[in-house]
Amino acid sequence: MSHNSFGHLFRITTWGESHGPAIGCVVDGCPPRLALTEADIQPFLDRRRPGQSKFVTQRQEPDRVRILSGVFEGQTTGTPIALLIENTDQRSKDYGEIKDRYRPGHADLTYDLKYGIRDYRGGGRSSARETAMRVAAGAVARKVLEGVTIRGALVQMGPDRIDRAAWDWAAVEENAFWCPDRAAAARWEAMLTEARKSGSSLGAVIEVVAEGVPPGLGAPIYGKLDADIAAGLMGINAVKGVEIGEGFAAAALSGESNADEMRMGPDGRVLFGDNHAGGILGGISTGQPIIARFAVKPTSSILTPRKSVDRFGQEVEVLTKGRHDPCVGIRAVPVGEAMLALVLADHLLRHRAQNPDAPGEARLPRN
Repeated sequence: MSHNSFGHLFRITTWGESHGPAIGCVVDGCPPRLALTEADIQPFLDRRRPGQSKFVTQRQEPDRVRILSGVFEGQTTGTPIALLIENTDQRSKDYGEIKDRYRPGHADLTYDLKYGIRDYRGGGRSSARETAMRVAAGAVARKVLEGVTIRGALVQMGPDRIDRAAWDWAAVEENAFWCPDRAAAARWEAMLTEARKSGSSLGAVIEVVAEGVPPGLGAPIYGKLDADIAAGLMGINAVKGVEIGEGFAAAALSGESNADEMRMGPDGRVLFGDNHAGGILGGISTGQPIIARFAVKPTSSILTPRKSVDRFGQEVEVLTKGRHDPCVGIRAVPVGEAMLALVLADHLLRHRAQNPDAPGEARLPRN
């Protein structure tokens, strides 16, 4: 009943708090003889690292990862891989004024009600600082997913959505928002600058796409691939909604519009006319790109006073000082990619264990 682990055959367990000496994770179930060094993991952590622009928290953490076990001479050994990141820029004094006050929108109250312990230092275990270890573990998962490309992008900030006709993956690496629409990125800079100056915050929607996923991952009932993806993305801090493919928009489509028609390709592969299903039918991957989106609420740590209560039952006002993301959705992009990688790696190993002779692409079985 620890609830600090995720996955089945490819399983991670994370530990540590926002203002503790370090955070870490153990990756268990990784196959042996995969090339892996700290240099393979670090670029993904650098994408999530705080302090890289004025639009994210200014906490300065190098997030240098160390591999403590499970790797020998640059290869995985098949034994548990332990990863460690030291915390170097904790400022617990920033939270002294609210140590007995529950911040509205945070997990302060529920953690205290559940555990009877109030770790006020940056939220303790509930802090998004923990997600650095998911990103590190996701880098290991990508090693398992040979031939699979996973990318993420911010597609909405506040009420402002991107123009999908202007989508350019190259643009994602050109701006501070991981935005595939250059015009939207320019608008968001002005929006977030205003929100940051006023001490407020904005929410966001992130889209993650996995290409090259083989068909057959997942199971029809209790091991649905889309259900596990939803669970993984919903488990990210501040996420309040997840959808696969068309998601909620599918409710407005007709049966004719929503059905992804199929035909036979000249090489015997099944081809799809569209991908409203987001690459998953009946809980099982089709071989098409897997598309998922998740909604991140506005950062709850804001300078505007909000009504709340304290640990002694008194009504109080709370404003949160310190260093916080005015839009936590920005740094959630690499976290979403990592969670999708973790789910897919787990399902790939489960699929191989049950069906080792399954085809790697959408070809019809022949008797």
